[in-house]
Amino acid sequence: MLANIPQEVLAVCQRLSEARHAAFIVGGSIRDLLIGRAPGDFDVATSAHPEATMRVFGNRYAIPTGLQHGTVTVLAGEPGAERHVEVTTFRGEGAYLDGRRPSTVTFSATLEEDLSRRDFTMNAIAYDPATGTIVDPFDGRGDIGRRLVRTVGDPVLRFSEDGLRPMRGVRQAAQLGFTLDAATEAAISLTLDSFRKVSAERIRDELRKLLLSPVPSVGIETMRRTGLLAEVVPELLPTIGCLQNRFHKHDVYAHTLATVDAAVPDFIVRMAALLHDLGKPQTQAPREDAPGEFSFFRHEQVGVDIAEAICMRLRLATSEREIICRLVSGHMFFYTPDWTDGTIRRFVKRVGPELVPPLFALREADIASRGQGEDREAETRELRKRIARVAAADAALRVTDLAIDGKDVMRILDIPPSRRVGEVLEELLEKVLDEPGLNERETLERLVRDSAGR
Repeated sequence: MLANIPQEVLAVCQRLSEARHAAFIVGGSIRDLLIGRAPGDFDVATSAHPEATMRVFGNRYAIPTGLQHGTVTVLAGEPGAERHVEVTTFRGEGAYLDGRRPSTVTFSATLEEDLSRRDFTMNAIAYDPATGTIVDPFDGRGDIGRRLVRTVGDPVLRFSEDGLRPMRGVRQAAQLGFTLDAATEAAISLTLDSFRKVSAERIRDELRKLLLSPVPSVGIETMRRTGLLAEVVPELLPTIGCLQNRFHKHDVYAHTLATVDAAVPDFIVRMAALLHDLGKPQTQAPREDAPGEFSFFRHEQVGVDIAEAICMRLRLATSEREIICRLVSGHMFFYTPDWTDGTIRRFVKRVGPELVPPLFALREADIASRGQGEDREAETRELRKRIARVAAADAALRVTDLAIDGKDVMRILDIPPSRRVGEVLEELLEKVLDEPGLNERETLERLVRDSAGR
């Protein structure tokens, strides 16, 4: 294990040990090393009080990022390439009154007491690099071997203390391919009141990580069983049992989960996959020509409003929300070989060149998850080639690509800034989409004059 720990982290522990303080590497990094994953951050737990840690490393290398919680961030390694190592004093904690943080923190705790306040057994393992000793009072290694996520102690108490812990447990299980311990899973539905106290931002961040896990549907299904899904994305529940038609093997819910799994591991694409069919329950209508089957006319447009409300509730960045909603709105395109080059250009203009790749990724996942064994690129393979040919021809796709601009239009028509200027430019773009050769200054100026009868 020692060989896989960065030298800078070992040096932090050694400095503390030389100053006669106990120092252990703890938490997720040890879990990951035991599993065989590459750790991200390394955290150190120490008997040194935060003021003592500051003295050991000095103000130049120690940043008092959370003294009241016992945390000091140490800059370790070569200048300009320092690693940030969080060093936290062994802590004991008072009662959690707000479902987020302890009311009091004490620094007289032992390592075992410090580990006992952690969330899951696999995260409550410590390693002493000076002796090579692993401290594992709650059988975290055993649970790793059993591929179980289990709380330290009473799961109802752990989840009542910090309402985000249930979501973290579900997310970590999805990331690692583990299963929630039966008692741990059962406690989630009993502690939803604490979960409801958690901020939308913290829930959003956990959902983001869950959606980027290898098989997100496993985590989403766990959320459904435990009641978390009804708290986070209740709009998904009406899709359960919402039957479709001969083109789909699954109901809307199962299809949605399969689409998320089939999508590329990109948060924007997977979030759009999660939300792309939420308009179907509201638009479900029997097909007169096919008893037992249903159509969903303009479900993508109904779904946009639902998706936007969810993204706003989860406090997604405006740019992310806008892209996700545009993907939901545009995911029902159907390409046929008889599209003209002008139609291709209008498609790219409507979608936006920058959104074509994620839209195709969503569409391909949507097709793959219909359960019919279809070629997921059947509708995008040729369209990609045609878009590339159009792009290679340097065709204008936006008003800003035209050889003249609004100032030219105002000069030629002798008009002030107005809506008419934009309308003229859009009319010119429509012509250029069909005939790219028209996009020359003299030609466009002539077309402007002809439109005004000049």
